[in-house]
Amino acid sequence: MELMEIFKDALAYPVNNIKALLIYAVLGIILGIATIGTVTAISVSYAAENILALIGSGILGIIVALIIGFLISGYELDIVKYGIQRDEGAPAIDFIRQFINGVKYFVVSIVYMIIPIVVASLLAIFFQNWISQLILVILTIIFSLALIMAQCRLAKTEDLGSALAIGEAIGDITRVGVVKLILFIIAMFIILFVLYFIVMLIAQWNSTIGGILMGILGVYTTFFMARATGLLYSEV
Repeated sequence: MELMEIFKDALAYPVNNIKALLIYAVLGIILGIATIGTVTAISVSYAAENILALIGSGILGIIVALIIGFLISGYELDIVKYGIQRDEGAPAIDFIRQFINGVKYFVVSIVYMIIPIVVASLLAIFFQNWISQLILVILTIIFSLALIMAQCRLAKTEDLGSALAIGEAIGDITRVGVVKLILFIIAMFIILFVLYFIVMLIAQWNSTIGGILMGILGVYTTFFMARATGLLYSEV
């Protein structure tokens, strides 16, 4: 698919799947409440100098946030999968499977982001500082692009091994097309910037309406990005 077709489809996808959009929004609201509740509980416990309550509320909040975060991430992977299949529908909620897939993607993200740091740190022992920094930048760009491919591989197969096949993921970059992938990211950034800029202008006019629109936009853009990513990978 051409980039224009991808973005045209992806921009309309959230609107065409309002029910799924609302489900995702509810999960996001629950995550937000859990996060705010945790911060509040920690603040109160700290002010009361109650160490046990402080530790307990922190751990409980982190667990709840991770569980919901993994569920959301797993649902996002299903949107990517539907994009790869060019299915116009929206994924159904499957808490157990989507939670497991969310955990898988968390692991994949850590692996792809930590490798450039480890390699650059080792090279810093032998090379000048600026050379190791340059290598770090190059590796970070390559592995960031590969992570997008790994996300698609995980969404398509639900197989952790397939997503962690780093050589294959890097190979997918060339199969999609390096130039096309870079243009895709630039166009994505521009679209997101314009959308958030408009909402921020509205927020300056009316903070309440702006806050509501910002929350809705967060859900909308998540759907949009996942759908666009899946469509981009659909020809691999």
